[in-house]
Amino acid sequence: MLLKVLIALVFLAMLASLAAGAGFLLRDGAGSRRLLVSLKVRVALTATLLCLLFYGFYAGGLGG
Repeated sequence: MLLKVLIALVFLAMLASLAAGAGFLLRDGAGSRRLLVSLKVRVALTATLLCLLFYGFYAGGLGG
């Protein structure tokens, strides 16, 4: 159960980072430093999500 909650939280954090990045793009333009940081955070969250999913399927917590 904890694994599913962690996956949901990481996914919501990815969506928040995506929204923040879109806001930075609209306000600051394409050359913004904040936009780059938002992209780095989103990539790190994606890697974390993939690791959690692989672990969940490997451990049997998500599979059938």
